[in-house]
Amino acid sequence: MRNSPIHGRGVFAVSAIAKGTRILEYTGERMSHAKADRLYGDLHDGSSRTMLFAANDKVVIDATRRGGPARWINHSCAPNCEANEEDGRVFIDAIRSIKPGQELSYDYNLVLEERHTAKQKREHPCHCGARKCRHTLLGNKR
Repeated sequence: MRNSPIHGRGVFAVSAIAKGTRILEYTGERMSHAKADRLYGDLHDGSSRTMLFAANDKVVIDATRRGGPARWINHSCAPNCEANEEDGRVFIDAIRSIKPGQELSYDYNLVLEERHTAKQKREHPCHCGARKCRHTLLGNKR
C-alpha cells in the first residue's frame, strides 16, 4: 500500500498477477444493512469515502472495523480486478494480467436508491484517468 495517483492510498502488485487469480478477500466486521444504516447512514450519505461493501442483501462488510488491505483498492472505470461475492464473502480477482508495480482497481459501480442526478454524480467523482472515464463512481441503475 502506498500513495495512489487515483485517490489517497492504493494497493499495488508486488509481483506479476495472472488473469483469473484470486488476489484477496474484502474483510471487516460483518453486519446487517440495518445496523450499517444506523451506524453510518448520515455519515456516509452522499460520501464517496466509504469502506462499506454490501456482500449480499443481508450482509454488509465494514472494513473500517478489522478490515484488510482490500479496503484500499481504488475504483477505476478501466479496472484490472473485479469484486465477486460467494456465499456472503467478497473476493477481489484479477480480470487481466497485472504487472509488478501496477495499482489494483475495480469498478465500484455504486448504485444509489435515489435517481442518479448530475449533482449525485458530482458528489461521487472518479479520478481514475482512464481514457473512457465516466467521471463518477456511480454505475448504471439498470
